[in-house]
Amino acid sequence: MILLAGLAAIGTLSTNIILPSFTSMATDIGVPARDLGLLLSSFFAAFAVGQLLVGPLSDRYGRRPLVVLGLAIFIAGSLWCSRADNMNGLIVGRVIQALGVCAASVLSRAIARDLFDGEVLTRALALTMVAMAAAPGFSPLLGGALEQALGWRANFLMVAVLGAVLIPLYLSGAGETLPPSHRNRKALTAAAPGYLRLLFDPRFLLPALAVSLVIGGLYGFFAAAPAILMGHLGLSALQLGWFFAATVFVVFAAGFLAPRFARRFGTVPVGLAGILIALIGGLALLPNLAGGLVPFSLAIAVFLFGMGLINPLGTALTLHPFPDRAGLASALLGCLQMSCAAAITALTSALPLPPVTALGTILASVSALALAAFLLYRNRVTAS
Repeated sequence: MILLAGLAAIGTLSTNIILPSFTSMATDIGVPARDLGLLLSSFFAAFAVGQLLVGPLSDRYGRRPLVVLGLAIFIAGSLWCSRADNMNGLIVGRVIQALGVCAASVLSRAIARDLFDGEVLTRALALTMVAMAAAPGFSPLLGGALEQALGWRANFLMVAVLGAVLIPLYLSGAGETLPPSHRNRKALTAAAPGYLRLLFDPRFLLPALAVSLVIGGLYGFFAAAPAILMGHLGLSALQLGWFFAATVFVVFAAGFLAPRFARRFGTVPVGLAGILIALIGGLALLPNLAGGLVPFSLAIAVFLFGMGLINPLGTALTLHPFPDRAGLASALLGCLQMSCAAAITALTSALPLPPVTALGTILASVSALALAAFLLYRNRVTAS
């Protein structure tokens, strides 16, 4: 399970580790700092598309070759970024990074589905989801320290090292989890029709959409937080890193409690409660409700706790009905999540509103949409 958490976390860690270095990166390569947002959106877009290929390839050829090759490509992209001296070079490197690391992320869920079932699957997914949410929280602190000590290029070298460490750990700790007898020889030709069938299956689409919208809200928070905490509330870059790190404990607590609550009260009721809690957190950020650091922090903590509940439970509900298509389902779920992240991140920056109001509007809106999707899931699927 720890290995699965590492595979899940490496992609999200590499997303946010560069945030504290935006100013120095922009100065070094001679572009406005705001243009570096392309390093996030290009990563998300490539990550989303790449997962659609990884899923069927892993169902056809197994998990091991895709994980190892993906990590190798990720290492190459990270090294490319560490040597880039212009914006185009950085974007190319980020795309290579994303195309590689998406395999580790999507297959961490598929491997969990290969190995576990029922409550154990929920616990495994809870740990991987905590890792995916925690990595963006700790990575700005790590990135800020590396940038201050060694320069911004050290961030890319660090994630390359982490990717290199994961390869032997994966080969020795898990290896192949999809035996040849369980592989789908028609996975590649059936990929497009398979994705369409999943998209029209409410057992998949409704919980997947609920989870993806809330995860998109999480990345919207990461995108908006520097402007709010540094520009509006006056935190330093180091304090920003500590703030992100503190949010990890909220997500960890929710991920720890989610399977326990689900065992006692049921997966669907607890997932529904998580979305409602996230909605309350988003609403608390609206005008006059989050005028300082403490109210803002409390509102974000409420949202993150709700997100930490629905994320593993909604993911388990999404994947559980499709053991024979775990790679395909996990890939499409990852694509939906990263597509929502790309769209919501861009929208958070584009709204002509004060940063706190824009973030509150986004978080409340995506939580409300997620609530509608999950209620529809409860009414249509669980009643059948």
